[in-house]
Amino acid sequence: MHYAWVFLGGGVGAALRFALASAVQARAGANFPWGTFAVNAVGCLAIGLLATWTEERELGGENLRLFLLAGVLGGFTTFSTFGLETWRLIELEAWGGAALNAAGSVVVCVAAVVAGVAIGRAV
Repeated sequence: MHYAWVFLGGGVGAALRFALASAVQARAGANFPWGTFAVNAVGCLAIGLLATWTEERELGGENLRLFLLAGVLGGFTTFSTFGLETWRLIELEAWGGAALNAAGSVVVCVAAVVAGVAIGRAV
């Protein structure tokens, strides 16, 4: 049943991402990916708020947490999970892990895109 909550929330999050990113990008123009930037910032704010409420204040149960955090925010932007996980490493004073996660994720993921583009063009 856990997968059902994630699945349902993911659809909601994906639709919200498309709506917000499209609206912001239409207003901002094509010179910079402001729509994605806005989605990532909103998603990070939301996951900080919702993770705190559901964990520290124990609001809602496990199904609500799965629906909102893994589902809605996972469909909205996985960047929010990246931000939360990096923050948790900082809270633990795991500075090396936080730096590795932040820098490593950006470098490895951009490199993976470059590799994917190269593969896509070659085949």
